[in-house]
Amino acid sequence: MFIQTESTPNPATLKFLPGQTVLEAGTADFASAEAAKTSPLASRIFAVNGVTGVFFGNDFVTVTKTDDVEWDHIKPAILGAVMEHFQSGAPVMEGAGDPASGHAEFSGEDSEIVGQIKELLDSRVRPAVAQDGGDITFHGFDRGVVYLHMQGACAGCPSSTLTLKMGIENLLRHYIPEVVEVRPVSV
Repeated sequence: MFIQTESTPNPATLKFLPGQTVLEAGTADFASAEAAKTSPLASRIFAVNGVTGVFFGNDFVTVTKTDDVEWDHIKPAILGAVMEHFQSGAPVMEGAGDPASGHAEFSGEDSEIVGQIKELLDSRVRPAVAQDGGDITFHGFDRGVVYLHMQGACAGCPSSTLTLKMGIENLLRHYIPEVVEVRPVSV
């Protein structure tokens, strides 16, 4: 098994490509070892000293580290954990149920606008940020302000504000006149 790695715009995050499907659908974000208990793969990765976050996409694993450790020191252990997991035949996630779209539910008078926002995020934004090892999901909409949750490499990325303001906000405002601003939220 050969696992490729790619850098991301976030220097604290590295993208691992195992060459096979990680999640059939959706994404999974683990901000702590405690949260990773539902995933044998995420638990193995969190066992590496210095790992602070694990994120799964369709064909990649994004790992975030603390600032006081260097990638050169922990990358071999993470590669080993990923390789051991896939060779073991264990599931990536335990338990039944399909992952959700990742978007927060929304109902109310603006539900048609929110549907358009989610469609643009799914068709134009999420595929692009997945290339960088992250995900962006809808969190809320209030008086023209769209609230988005950034995950994986996007969370804490130095260029995320620029991506939100210059990229996503301009895109949403262009197609949906009711949108006046985009803001990040932390969940």
